[in-house]
Amino acid sequence: MAGLLSGLEQFGLGNLENMDLYETQKKADKGPDGKPVPPVVQEQDFLFDKSFTCPICDAEFKARTVKIGKAKLAGSDLDLRPRYEQIDLLKYDVIMCPECGYASLSRFFKFVTSPQAKNIREKISATFKPQKEYKEIYTYDEALERYKLTLANAIVKQTRASEKAYICLKTAWLLRGKGEHLDKNLPDYEAQKKECEEGENAFLKNALEGFLAARQTENFPMCGMDEPTVDYLIAVTAMRFEQYDVSSRLITGILQSTSANPRMKDKARDIKEMLMKKIKEKNAAKK
Repeated sequence: MAGLLSGLEQFGLGNLENMDLYETQKKADKGPDGKPVPPVVQEQDFLFDKSFTCPICDAEFKARTVKIGKAKLAGSDLDLRPRYEQIDLLKYDVIMCPECGYASLSRFFKFVTSPQAKNIREKISATFKPQKEYKEIYTYDEALERYKLTLANAIVKQTRASEKAYICLKTAWLLRGKGEHLDKNLPDYEAQKKECEEGENAFLKNALEGFLAARQTENFPMCGMDEPTVDYLIAVTAMRFEQYDVSSRLITGILQSTSANPRMKDKARDIKEMLMKKIKEKNAAKK
């Protein structure tokens, strides 16, 4: 049987007829010691360009989006912030129209009423500077700018308190991620770390205020979350800012709830233990 490349001689390339089809790959996949080299995974490997149509100006554009099922969940923080291996998905949850400045979390992007669209055109699009530069990946600072624009849009839209609170919560999580990924060799590392912590606290306080207000006026599910989940988030955040009465009341409610799943109740029990310890320490400090 003739080789796969037989016949190349007619092009003057007879010396290529016996090349190994996978020789280059075999060499690339092995290190100097002959052992297989694991592929280098980069942030852009988790992303692709997804097409969107802006509900405000009808412009068609592409935005970097995470491939479904590509990123592996590594765990979560006490306040349910998800952590993934090799990528922070939070950086890519904002969709921004580069033409008119409309920006939103992905779950809310398509849902804009006519009055909201009018407000965005008048208060954002009228002075927005179109963004043409393509970004293969977003830095934390670039992602933070997009989140702030998203919050500005939500305020202009006069959207629900829960949506604004959810944006604040995710922005706080983003700042936490930025702080965790800061280079400790930076000359101003401590200053940047402090700035991230202060920013995180500011956004968390606003998230807490928004969710407390939304809990009194809105129905569940809220931003895709059921009542026990929202109550848990409020309880954890309230405990962080020493609002122990709020935290205790909501944790008790979760533990007594018939709709909270066993996993959520286990988390609530952990918070209850932490809460009791903090209250005890605070009372002891007063004596």
